[in-house]
Amino acid sequence: MKQHEKINYVEFATRDIHSTKAFFEQVFCWTFVDYGTEYTAFSNSGLDGGFYQADLNASAGNGSALIVLYSEDLADTQQKIIAAGGQIIKDIFEFPGGRRFHFTEPSGNELAVWSDR
Repeated sequence: MKQHEKINYVEFATRDIHSTKAFFEQVFCWTFVDYGTEYTAFSNSGLDGGFYQADLNASAGNGSALIVLYSEDLADTQQKIIAAGGQIIKDIFEFPGGRRFHFTEPSGNELAVWSDR
């Protein structure tokens, strides 16, 4: 839903649109609509967005914003990420309010998953 002056959409670079789409479909059940061969929009993710073809990736260590997803079962989500070709770059750790881990998807974009359980 569009809200005045609120975050509405997020875009990521991806080296391989096909692998990135397959990863997010398999692990998180995101849905995609392609707009040509160099852009795909995603939905069913909590916040709509897209991936554009580029030889770049997002990393919190380089100052990029960190997108954090929620999970009711961190260990299960972590295993799904590994099975789909993602890489865990920070194992599960505690922070005030819960636990989380960081991962990269096949094109190298860093995201995190947290849980209050």
